[in-house]
Amino acid sequence: MNFREKLVSIIRDIPDFPKPGILFRDITPLLENPEASKAVIPAIISQLGELEIDAVAGIESRGFLYGFPLAMALNVPFIAVRKKGKLPAETVEFSYDLEYGSATIEMHKGSVGKGMRVLVHDDLLATGGTAVAAHELIKKEGGEVVAFSFLIELRSLAGRELLLAQNRPIHSLVQYD
Repeated sequence: MNFREKLVSIIRDIPDFPKPGILFRDITPLLENPEASKAVIPAIISQLGELEIDAVAGIESRGFLYGFPLAMALNVPFIAVRKKGKLPAETVEFSYDLEYGSATIEMHKGSVGKGMRVLVHDDLLATGGTAVAAHELIKKEGGEVVAFSFLIELRSLAGRELLLAQNRPIHSLVQYD
C-alpha cells in the first residue's frame, strides 16, 4: 500500500455533515495515527521540489495542524491566516465572496515582508475561495505565493481550476472525485 492509499484508508467519510448531502472528509483519524501523521510532512516536502520558501501561511484552523510542523521542518516562519477578529495585534485583511454571503480573513501586519516567498497550506481544497483570498492577502502585503499545498483535494468542487488562475503550483496528497 502506497502512502496515498494509506491516507485514503485512514481519512474517515462522514455522510450528511455538516448538513444533508455533504460528504465530509474527516482527518481526525489521521491526527490519531502517529505513524501516518509523522509521514505527512515529508510527503508534502517531497511534492515541493526545489521551491524556495521563506514562510508557510496556514489557513485557520485545520491548516495550522500540519502547516506549523511543515514550517518548522522547512526552518521558516509560520504565518497564521485567520477569520476576522481572531488575531490580537494589528492586522491586514482581505474580504471575499462565498456562495451565500462573504467572509474576511486576516493576518498580522508585518508577518509578510516585501518579496517574501510564501507557501499557502490548508487541509482541504474544495472551491478554492479561501486559498485565493489568502493569496490576495499575501500579495497585498508585498509577498509572493510560490505554491499551494493541501492534504485533501475535492476535484468535483473545482477549486483547482480557480487556483490555476494564480499561476502557481498546486499540491495535494489525496484527491477525491
